[in-house]
Amino acid sequence: MVIKRLSMQAEQMSSKLDLVLLDDYLDRLGKVIVEKMFTLYTQQVVIYLNDIENAQLSESSTDWQTHCHKMKGAAASVGMSQLHAQLKVLEKTDASTAEKAVLLTELKVLNEDAIFTFKNWLASK
Repeated sequence: MVIKRLSMQAEQMSSKLDLVLLDDYLDRLGKVIVEKMFTLYTQQVVIYLNDIENAQLSESSTDWQTHCHKMKGAAASVGMSQLHAQLKVLEKTDASTAEKAVLLTELKVLNEDAIFTFKNWLASK
């Protein structure tokens, strides 16, 4: 039972994170640098999400796309592959303002889940 649960957790983690990239970071840069990268991401993502929300509220499709693009790059750089994939879709969406409000809420939840998953991965190293 424990092995099955660990296997499921590893599978779930690999669907959310680019483990090849992250393991390469660990090997080449070391855990301290990876921790610093993650800390920087968690600080910057607050700004990105705020900018995306402001773009949604001001109904600026250009700003929405720009800020989703920036967050997409940040997510990719720390190996958050599921979040990155969602942002690829969001930056190109032509959804209405109301729909973007829902998408933003979902993005925030997905981001929190990615952060949680990354923390668990890093703790296991």
